[in-house]
Amino acid sequence: MAQCDHISPDYHRQSWRSVFSCLVLVSTISLSPLASSICLASGMENHSRNQITYPVSYAPQPFPWKRIPAHSILLKELRSGRILFEHEAEKRLSPASLTKIMSALIILEKGRLDDLATVSRNAARAPKTHLRLKVGEVFRLGDLLKAMMMVSANDACLAAVEHVGGDEEQFVTLMNAKALALGLSDTHFSNGCGFDGPDHYSTAENLAKLSEVAMRNAVFRELVKEEREIITPVSGYRA
Repeated sequence: MAQCDHISPDYHRQSWRSVFSCLVLVSTISLSPLASSICLASGMENHSRNQITYPVSYAPQPFPWKRIPAHSILLKELRSGRILFEHEAEKRLSPASLTKIMSALIILEKGRLDDLATVSRNAARAPKTHLRLKVGEVFRLGDLLKAMMMVSANDACLAAVEHVGGDEEQFVTLMNAKALALGLSDTHFSNGCGFDGPDHYSTAENLAKLSEVAMRNAVFRELVKEEREIITPVSGYRA
């Protein structure tokens, strides 16, 4: 299975398919010619003792791209740690919504998912992808986390970030401290949800490492498997 840079296949795929990178972390690799040959041979096994053998080449095959489909790519086999393919993997570019991988880690480490978080005016006005949350609505922190990861909702993200960090600036300080602790020397964040900025950057290589760390967190692993979820305010508007 492959863990790609888009979390949910049914919602707002463009948010996670940033032009930044086609980041793929691969735990099992099956090349299509090899897989087809094995299946075909296996299917005939019980029908004939004179089994037909199909030639299989293990030589690297060229990718069917006329041009590289992303500015930066890293393909890594997780079990061995072997790099299978890379293209400008150390190039600093905007991580866009992949920023939320780090945000989610900080929320999971510093926050309590049963906490009640109030949507601020700043969060409700978040641009681009959003759920149209209203000022004063109160949600469980865990539900905001689901929304920011499953549909890349920026209003839910900002509400969660402000709740855990006190404000976005303090939360970003936590993000950069975590990046430093993980040895992500080509990563720096200037906001918590992935908006472009000159001081907001990472690399495919750094994001691969960050993704591996995130996938070791059991809650994160379960969260990114989900495709649909219904969230509702806990108590409507807070007085």
